[in-house]
Amino acid sequence: MPARLRTALVGLVALLTAAPPAAATPGEQPPGWTARPAPGDGSRPYAYAEGAPGAVLEDRLTVTNPGAAPLTVRLRPADEPAAEPADEPADASADREPARAKLALAAPTVTVPPRTRADVPYSLTVPADAAPGDHRAAIVATAADGAGARPAQETTVRIRLRVTGPALAALSVEDLAAEGATVRYTLVNRGNTVVEPRVVLTGDGLLGTDFRRAARGVPAELQPGRRVTVSETWRDPPALDRVEVRVTATAAGDVRAAATATATFVPWGRLAGAVLLAAALALLAVHRRRRRAGPAPSPLQPDTERHLTRAGT
Repeated sequence: MPARLRTALVGLVALLTAAPPAAATPGEQPPGWTARPAPGDGSRPYAYAEGAPGAVLEDRLTVTNPGAAPLTVRLRPADEPAAEPADEPADASADREPARAKLALAAPTVTVPPRTRADVPYSLTVPADAAPGDHRAAIVATAADGAGARPAQETTVRIRLRVTGPALAALSVEDLAAEGATVRYTLVNRGNTVVEPRVVLTGDGLLGTDFRRAARGVPAELQPGRRVTVSETWRDPPALDRVEVRVTATAAGDVRAAATATATFVPWGRLAGAVLLAAALALLAVHRRRRRAGPAPSPLQPDTERHLTRAGT
């Protein structure tokens, strides 16, 4: 069979046996839709609003539908205005309840035609008793299959609210503990503005242990009144030393906080082995001295001593 004919037959068989492309399920939402602060091009990672207590602030969010079918999205204020951003650890907790700004959307749902986008206005009312500084709010956008065959697709639009007034940036390092090769501490935002903490760990040992490095696991930003516990493990801890560990946190605005703790490193296993070995060697040395000395002479009895004395006389 000629080579060209064989190649053509192989291609025809592959074409006939190939699986047809999967058809879109009716009612299935197109992938890739987004809900972001206007204009929706990703240039604003979050919405920003600033005003005095009692002020009403307005903005818009943009829902983009790149698919070939209409997209319906439900919008609602987040149940918790202080919704966690994606880069903040899940175990962060609040010291105080943040001010709850009132969020009002122009419409609870929006239907976006294929390959287009829609803007939805909203207003944010600053609480009359809101403390100066940074607060948070959020809008949750949900798109779900109309037939209920697929789980809801949800995204959150974050809003950072700055209430005008005296701003205070403050950090504290608390509950520092250095236990062996583990260093654990709590970083707390004691001010009323968002801070971006930078944390450095240093160590100074009695026997020469010395290190300085940036901490790992620190959140990119810390909201007012929030705290986060960070735990870090030394990669190469000393075998024997007493090290003073210092955690220093800094942020923009000349913010600085620090705490110190002591970590003691003792190779207890090696020490116990050395003690047992020394004890065994000492016992062995005593046993050898006794064997070399031989048996001790038995003491003379009193009657024998008197007999020898009389015989001598």
